[in-house]
Amino acid sequence: MKILFVASEGLPYSKTGGLADVVEGLAKALAAAGHEICVFLPRYRGNKIVSTLISSVTVGLGTSLRFPAITEGAPVERVRYFFCDDPDYFDRDGLYGDKKEDFPDNAERFAEFSRAAIEMMKRVWLPDVVHCHDWQTALVPVLLRTQHAKDPVVRSLPTVLTIHNLAYQGLFPADTLEEIGLSKELFTMNGLEFFGKLNLLKGGIEFTDYITTVSRRYAREIQTSEYGAGLEGVIRNRADRLVGILNGVDYTIWSPEADRFIAQNYSVHNLEGKRVCKKNLLETFGLPAPNIDKPLIGIVSRFADQKGFDLVAEVADSLMQEDLSLAVLGTGDARYEKMFAALAAKYPARVGLKIGFDEKLGHKVEAGADMFLMPSHYEPCGLSQIYSLRYGTVPIVRATGGLDDTVEDYDPKTKQGTGFKFEEYTGRALLERVRAALKTYRETASWRSIMARGMAKDFSWKASAESYVALYEQARRLRIPKPSGSSKGITSEGHATKASH
Repeated sequence: MKILFVASEGLPYSKTGGLADVVEGLAKALAAAGHEICVFLPRYRGNKIVSTLISSVTVGLGTSLRFPAITEGAPVERVRYFFCDDPDYFDRDGLYGDKKEDFPDNAERFAEFSRAAIEMMKRVWLPDVVHCHDWQTALVPVLLRTQHAKDPVVRSLPTVLTIHNLAYQGLFPADTLEEIGLSKELFTMNGLEFFGKLNLLKGGIEFTDYITTVSRRYAREIQTSEYGAGLEGVIRNRADRLVGILNGVDYTIWSPEADRFIAQNYSVHNLEGKRVCKKNLLETFGLPAPNIDKPLIGIVSRFADQKGFDLVAEVADSLMQEDLSLAVLGTGDARYEKMFAALAAKYPARVGLKIGFDEKLGHKVEAGADMFLMPSHYEPCGLSQIYSLRYGTVPIVRATGGLDDTVEDYDPKTKQGTGFKFEEYTGRALLERVRAALKTYRETASWRSIMARGMAKDFSWKASAESYVALYEQARRLRIPKPSGSSKGITSEGHATKASH
């Protein structure tokens, strides 16, 4: 099968978050399974190209025209990379904005990108299925089913749209619709209108053939008012086309047996290296050597409410009354940076803090910590807890999204489980499960068995890739012309006949 990914970022060419890892990992897994896979990205600053395929394609945005090039980068493990090459739009310091705010022309930037993707399909590489990611590419299914509905080359292309985080929807003022060249007829409750604004992700949800999220539980959660971010009604209306497929991880990069960033490699069969890694982690964070016999909790995260740091702030003093150490790596909201800085100043022998993002140090935390804390308010999938399982670093998580799907709560009666979970979003619930983990840590045999079960879990991309291929095939079958009257509530444009805000 010929599969095209359209995404706003993807390794090895660009990254701001987990989307880039998913694009790379899933693409590699699909290529390894024998499929032809291409990834279409914006050409950001520093991206090297090997050839210019089309020096200029004409893209209409409202009353103006733009002329991006279509270029190609070096392939990676049989995955080809194409770019929308427009320096005015994409040769900038950031991908989506500067340190203060989003770029004000993001709607135009990613509308051009989506239109250029369709031109690339028509003139360079025609896929069997198009897999779009997040709001930045959600216009692709909208355009295919509206402006290109009579285009004999692409009108029947099936589309899949993955929502990596529903909180980011591509919301813009209503008049942006015309500025990016869309008909006013699309600004309806069944289209892209959302409480008087233009919502690009909503349009993608309405017009795509299938919607996926990055875990099974998150697919259920986004149909509720608590997690639906205002789109729960729209999503429930398309629930028959919604599928949760858990993200995988790349064990060639994230595995203690082969990790090139950690002090000593180790495995489930020989854990001696993990103690060496713990010693190295303590040294790296400036914590005393005797702490090696205390439980060490690692945190690698963006500091934000979504990640549950309001709960950590709620119980920070109580947490530090326990016999533990913390190794914290991250950056984000100033109030949480200050909170951890205050803890490190108050407990310098037990709290190590590094403000910022450091890939190498993230590996060291995964390998050297005994436990890994992720108390997220919501977590579409989460990757760090999956890494932690493989490294024998027992996760303590809130039971939400992918955290709930990947971590099995430890039961002291049955002696089964791979981590510690709490359901209620309170500091008290978090503290209780931390204390349960600390108690179990002192039971060496039980703790080793938890580590071993987690390290034996397989969350590689292979199973997830197989699920996506099955979904791609379903999407292709939807696009096979059917006799009149057999659509069962789906219009010829491929979106639901009813919708709600």
